[in-house]
Amino acid sequence: MSRIVYVNGEYVPEEEAKISIFDRAFLMADGVYEVTSVIDRKLVDFEGHKVRLHRSLTELKMRPACSDDELLAIHRELVERNDLDNGMIYLQVTRGAPGDRDFAWPGEDCAPGIVLFTQAKDLVNAPTAKTGLKVISIEDQRWARRDIKTTQLLFPSFAKMEAKAAGKDDAWLTEDGHVNEGTSNNAWIVKDGVLITRHLSNDILHGITRAAVKRFAEMAQMKIEERPFTIAEAQAADEAFCTAASAFVTPVANPATDYLFIKINDSKLRKVQIELRSMLGNQLTIDLEKINFNSYRVSVKDLATGYYFVVVKDDY
Repeated sequence: MSRIVYVNGEYVPEEEAKISIFDRAFLMADGVYEVTSVIDRKLVDFEGHKVRLHRSLTELKMRPACSDDELLAIHRELVERNDLDNGMIYLQVTRGAPGDRDFAWPGEDCAPGIVLFTQAKDLVNAPTAKTGLKVISIEDQRWARRDIKTTQLLFPSFAKMEAKAAGKDDAWLTEDGHVNEGTSNNAWIVKDGVLITRHLSNDILHGITRAAVKRFAEMAQMKIEERPFTIAEAQAADEAFCTAASAFVTPVANPATDYLFIKINDSKLRKVQIELRSMLGNQLTIDLEKINFNSYRVSVKDLATGYYFVVVKDDY
């Protein structure tokens, strides 16, 4: 039996669902989304997702596709029509389909698009809740407004595949030496009983589950620090975990990085050579991969714990 999905005002079987090729989310990722968990047929933290949806729409100057009451009713109807006990409901709102492609936004006569569908999944008994996630770190190359939950997810998808290629589960995205977040989750560490997670800003998504964990921790009178932390801090932490609507709280079994990412910002360098040396100055044999014209990746997963020097040379 196929799922029943909701597309622009209609409930239809998934194989009959259609959207215009001119929908701006399809052409330009001009859309926002939310994912609400369902446990025992009940929506989890729907109010938080609704508030964040409105924030995303406001930041992008986009109109809602329906009223809040209608949106809640659609969610509940999909749970019933798909007999969904546990899983998720994906919601996407777009700027609409103006009938042609243009960088300029369409006028007020173009109705917003809306799509919802369910995904059945046992969220409570997920295997990773027991085994934990293994993560790599990778330089964050997303656009600057990561606080808006847009459908522009190419780089997080790329980072996730880099993690898979390295035999891991996910990637923690780093910037200026500090962890921003995971590909689809907020990152946390615990040190000496203190919960540490990056502060809210344009750099990270304002996670609904992050907010819930913070609220519960405050109720339990736990100490919380909202600040950037480094990969080295994560490696030395007592615990590490991530939070997301579709995974709740998931431990990170191995926050250590398997790769060192190096970006050369000096445009005057012509023939770059990169060396890795021990504290005694001995040059080590490394597996160096050039990612693009000024970025490199060095495998460090087989190196012993310790301190190393990165040497950048110009042999031009």
